[in-house]
Amino acid sequence: MTLLLRVVLSSREAWRVQLPEVPASVGQLIDILKERLKLRGDFSLQFEDPEFGNALCNLTAISELPAERAVLHIMWDCDSSPLNQSTASVSSSSVFSQDTVSVHYEDFRPSWTYSFQMNLRHVSEWPSPFPIPKFSYDVELKLCKANVTYEKSKKGLAVTRDIKMEILDKIAAAVFEIKGYPEKDELESVASALVLKYPCLKEPGSITGYEGWKASIKHKLGNYRSKLRRAGCNEVNVNRKRKGGDGEDSPFTLKKPKRGEVNHVPDYPQHHDDSTLEEERVALVNEMKKKQKNMTVIQQKMALTFSLRRREVEECQPMVSEVQERWPALFSSEEISKEFHRITSKDLLGTFNASLDKFVPGLLKLYRSKKGALGEKMEDLLDKLDEQTSDIVSHRKTAALRGLPIFLREDAAKVFLKCLDTDNLEPVLNGASVAILTILQDDDAGTSVLEQVVVLEGEIVLHDIPDLSTALAYLFGLLYALNIDYPKQMRYTFEAIQAIFFELGGSRCSHRIRALKTKLLL
Repeated sequence: MTLLLRVVLSSREAWRVQLPEVPASVGQLIDILKERLKLRGDFSLQFEDPEFGNALCNLTAISELPAERAVLHIMWDCDSSPLNQSTASVSSSSVFSQDTVSVHYEDFRPSWTYSFQMNLRHVSEWPSPFPIPKFSYDVELKLCKANVTYEKSKKGLAVTRDIKMEILDKIAAAVFEIKGYPEKDELESVASALVLKYPCLKEPGSITGYEGWKASIKHKLGNYRSKLRRAGCNEVNVNRKRKGGDGEDSPFTLKKPKRGEVNHVPDYPQHHDDSTLEEERVALVNEMKKKQKNMTVIQQKMALTFSLRRREVEECQPMVSEVQERWPALFSSEEISKEFHRITSKDLLGTFNASLDKFVPGLLKLYRSKKGALGEKMEDLLDKLDEQTSDIVSHRKTAALRGLPIFLREDAAKVFLKCLDTDNLEPVLNGASVAILTILQDDDAGTSVLEQVVVLEGEIVLHDIPDLSTALAYLFGLLYALNIDYPKQMRYTFEAIQAIFFELGGSRCSHRIRALKTKLLL
């Protein structure tokens, strides 16, 4: 049986590998990949597990791989930098020549897709430990020799300006390869990994031994972003014009990415500019108007125009109705999920549903423990849950989500809306900026849920959603895709979804959400 693999080496490099037969072991597979792709250094493998929404899992046995085709991720050991491995492989072997690239990809994906993917990051989780890159040969020699001396006498290296600049330059490039604006704790992990690999660089008199390195890395990364900004990198050089008080156009620099965005405003695909991408957008709109839509073409053009769409959303902050007019394909369940993945590298429905399965029992336990203190709304919610006799799993998820704002002391009345299918929708939607509307069917047997719809800026943007959890996931995905702030009356609820359910934004979250996360993980 043959095995088709997509092997992801780093955030900017992936290869198609077809094996005539399935390897007998993981170790044999690693040896084959080293030989085929001319890889040097030690690494382990993770695979995208379809049973968990394509989340990454450590590969411990060949039998764990999906049949016939799979996506593998190279996880470099601490001493092996993804940047150096890909660079070395490109320079050291004809396997990575331009001709070979076209051969490997011609039947795998369109050429424009490959060049576009080269502009996107695919690492949603900060690596631990951080892979310190290889430095120049002379600096590596000095550091290795100083490590030996440090082991014997605990005497550190006298770091010269040249050595420090070499270290900081390489580390800044390696950090930016993963994340343009790392968090405080992420920068600390870089500095910690540096002195762990090279103890001779520890700072005498410092509690951690790396506080100075942490500050230097932060400063150097800022300089590195400035250098890229001057070179025209969109990710750090997106400016927009806003009318000033005197009527003049005044520059307004785009804020840095937040909430775990891996690809904030990526550069345009190779060989494309505003005019060519606008042509692709117009062709995309025309395709959406057809009765028989070519979904393959729509998906390809949505991927190609991602950078243009992000730039429009971030620079112009258009109304939702304007985005619907220019990008109608974005308001389909499939493309909402794909857009969310482009921005965060997270699987929208898979990650959310897996997190629900994990946290629903803990949430309901917390609700019941504080039912008296949380008032009648929580008591009614739990009483109705206890009355259910069918589809218990779905009802438990719904109760956990509806109870979350109650537990966090927030008012969900303007976000979780309800109406009968016979009601006039206009007064219901009036003033609903961000909401999920549950439409109930009123019949002789009582009321039952007919459908869930997503509402933005007073208009329904997504219909026919089967349950609340799916509707909430799509709403969350649209907030990211359209760069819309969380509704103030439920900001902690959406922050909990972001930080706990999707694990976006690192450790930066409010005290209230941090406390909830701690209780759920006990």
